[in-house]
Amino acid sequence: MSARPDTASTSTEPRFYEQTWDLSYRHALGETTSKFLAGLAEGRIWGRRDPASDRVLVPPRAYSDRDHVPTTDWVEVGTEGVIEMFTVVYEPFRNLPEPPYALAYVTLDGADTALVGYVRGVDLTDQKKATEALAIGTRAVVRFSDTPTGTVADYWFEPADGSA
Repeated sequence: MSARPDTASTSTEPRFYEQTWDLSYRHALGETTSKFLAGLAEGRIWGRRDPASDRVLVPPRAYSDRDHVPTTDWVEVGTEGVIEMFTVVYEPFRNLPEPPYALAYVTLDGADTALVGYVRGVDLTDQKKATEALAIGTRAVVRFSDTPTGTVADYWFEPADGSA
């Protein structure tokens, strides 16, 4: 990590503090994430049931996000759903795709929480058209890699109507 205070500021101007973080992690996946990633490699999306609310959590969690009780049954959900939120990124970020690219949160059929993923199949160079193609409430479909790696890179979303 490197840090550099902004020394050119005066007392009447806002001050800034820049930081750069470069961290690498090695995560122990555990049973829940391992099964989810294995499912992606097979072209399937798994969730877990929250016994207190009967919600299906996707991506699956080992514990309920509401009351912290262990989740129970594994539930396979659909590969289509509704866009709940999206963003189009036009500025570069280190270790992320070259812009423009889009991310969307999609609540898949049979799930009660949204899954985040990259969006393909949309022309992102025209902001107005991209926003229309990814509008909240738009149906999206999950596509899977022909060469899965057992990571979240094994899937992405596309508009379900194929019109983008």
